[in-house]
Amino acid sequence: MKKIFLTTLLLLIAVSVNSQTIFGKWNSRNEETGKVDSVIEVYKKEGLAYAKIIDIKSADRKTAVCDLCEGKDKGKPILGLTILSGLEKDGDEWSGGKILDPRNGKVYKCYIKLEGANKLKIRGYLGFSLIGKTAYWERVQ
Repeated sequence: MKKIFLTTLLLLIAVSVNSQTIFGKWNSRNEETGKVDSVIEVYKKEGLAYAKIIDIKSADRKTAVCDLCEGKDKGKPILGLTILSGLEKDGDEWSGGKILDPRNGKVYKCYIKLEGANKLKIRGYLGFSLIGKTAYWERVQ
């Protein structure tokens, strides 16, 4: 009985800890349709946060490339593309990095913040954060 209780307790702690982090898989929704259009994986590398597109829901977009991107990302497949890079933990948010919008090829400064166990706020901006755009991603269940 003790083994079952301890195993259950450890599983609950693991799930609770995992849901309190920005890392993992997130659904990104199309602003116009409200439907999930891609799955983004946020991961940690050398103490910084990054994110890449790991799934595109629309069959006709799965082979799309970033034609509007500049530099090293120009012409790269959108599937697998790193869209968040170099974010550092600063209190309860991650900031100081960049976000790439593959729809227009533009790169913005950004910060991300966990708004709940299953909701991630992403704020992209030019100059300072008052002038920008906010999106919310939902954790993949």
